[in-house]
Amino acid sequence: MHPLTPEQRSLQLRARELAQGQFAPTAADTDRTEQYPWANVALLRDAGFMGMTLPRRVGGQGRSYHDAVIVIEEIARACATMGRITVEANMGAIGAIARYGTESQLQLAAAAVLSGDKPAICISEPGAGSAASEMTTRADRRGDHYLLNGEKYWITGGGVSRLHLIFARVFDDGVEQGIGGFLCLRDGDAPAQLVVGKRLYAMGVRGIPETHLEFHDLPIHASMLVVPPGGLSRSFAALMAAYNAQRVGAGTVALGIAQGAFEEAVAYARSRHQFGRPIAEFQGLQWMLADMSIQLDAARLLLHAAACSGTDFPDLAKAAQAKIFAAEMANKVTSDALQIHGSAGYGRHNALERHVRDARMFTIAGGTAQVLRTQVASAVLGMKLPQTRDGYLPAADRVTKP
Repeated sequence: MHPLTPEQRSLQLRARELAQGQFAPTAADTDRTEQYPWANVALLRDAGFMGMTLPRRVGGQGRSYHDAVIVIEEIARACATMGRITVEANMGAIGAIARYGTESQLQLAAAAVLSGDKPAICISEPGAGSAASEMTTRADRRGDHYLLNGEKYWITGGGVSRLHLIFARVFDDGVEQGIGGFLCLRDGDAPAQLVVGKRLYAMGVRGIPETHLEFHDLPIHASMLVVPPGGLSRSFAALMAAYNAQRVGAGTVALGIAQGAFEEAVAYARSRHQFGRPIAEFQGLQWMLADMSIQLDAARLLLHAAACSGTDFPDLAKAAQAKIFAAEMANKVTSDALQIHGSAGYGRHNALERHVRDARMFTIAGGTAQVLRTQVASAVLGMKLPQTRDGYLPAADRVTKP
């Protein structure tokens, strides 16, 4: 158990007041227009909820991931888009830079986030999703610069984010050194070598653009390469450890969405009358609401425990467990909340259909539930569980014996 301190309860109340007062009334419009909510982001920034996990020496509040989770749930309960922005302004890319970056890199990143920028973490590619290590984007050393070439897709915030952490294979004199992360700050117009490609219109969380990014000899100074202790040969694993926090954050957005849907279902069950009585009096619906309550509390406990685990970042297995459970719970709870509303829940005029669409992404994005289960199994068994076997060859290259 991780009971909230008086300070955390105060933080929770501040986040709730902002979310319910400012973000809840605009959530449907953000979903409908599919426009990035700049005005709400400014409110989030002014409230001190962007970059709150950054060290105090660079202007942050030095808050824990547990603090961030408390805020994220309240924000996501009102608006999934704003919940995701809160995650990425406190976890993931900014966490990796704070832990592994140089002081100048951290100062650069902190200035961007504290001014209201949502960083973009650029990992996924058309041929490298769950198998992220199979990325083909490469960075070739040219004196004091690297030239990046390749393509990323499903980049959250592409076209609106200024700060990018771009993962690429690093080559010096044509010899691969490992996978590293490069800081790229887009001020004003994007450099000609960074092309924001087509937008991928998503099912839910529609207020943040998901886009393709292309790099054509994009020059990035060598000083912008983030190299964790252990060097480039171990860089990818270290940088991905920062993604454990992102997964806890994503699971918390799913929790917030589900909590909001649950509260609407409870209110509707009390107010809706059929057969001469409130539908809350029917045992079948009572049991649905009871199960929803149990699942929400269980997810919250897992997420808070994961946020408090680990040293620099949450423990990999605990983060995976929490995200799997919270994401699958959110799919079930939002669907059941819609069911309780009946035809009213199916209509676009009601928030329930939006909650169902918003929740659906979280068993996919940031690590599918299936891949994360493999990571949990690896921890349980104390074994490395590869998805491919040594000697695997693509079908076209196999020799079939007669």
